[in-house]
Amino acid sequence: MIYASDFRKGITFEMNGEPHVVIDFQHVKPGKGAAFVRTKYRNILTGATREEAFNPNDKFPKALIETRQMQYLYNDGELYYFMDENTYDQVPLTAELVQDAIKYIRENDTATVKFYKGNAFDVEAPNFVDLKVIETEPGIKGDTATNVTKSATVETGAVVQVPIFINEGELIQIDTRSGEYLGRSK
Repeated sequence: MIYASDFRKGITFEMNGEPHVVIDFQHVKPGKGAAFVRTKYRNILTGATREEAFNPNDKFPKALIETRQMQYLYNDGELYYFMDENTYDQVPLTAELVQDAIKYIRENDTATVKFYKGNAFDVEAPNFVDLKVIETEPGIKGDTATNVTKSATVETGAVVQVPIFINEGELIQIDTRSGEYLGRSK
């Protein structure tokens, strides 16, 4: 059990049978009345965010979130198959579950899959990936204006804004959290 007074950013707890994660918290001790914990939290399964004030003595069960490194194997048209690297178990996941991460993951790449009570609820790509540019407009010689970008499609199908000097076939590094171009891969 976890008390509301122990809330910190990233702490997971169960409320009404569903897992939540603390996004922000503030211990408030008003001049009059009892102290309370103003908390902003997100439902892990639905993504809904809420703010609520709790009594510091309120108890909640701790939500146990399991994270596993899994290898992306293939897509059969409907489901995306991931394999646990330790047990070799294959887990099929729906498109809506992997939609944010899959645009940065190639077959045989590793991703982080989060589970709650044995059910996968989130897939995260590595923070930084190196992908090959397969389609982009050619750069114009002499166009050296600063911060000029163009769209480039990488091998996974993601579209990224890149500087105009990037050409097809180049390997670029992308921050998957923001979808931003970081530089050429070394």
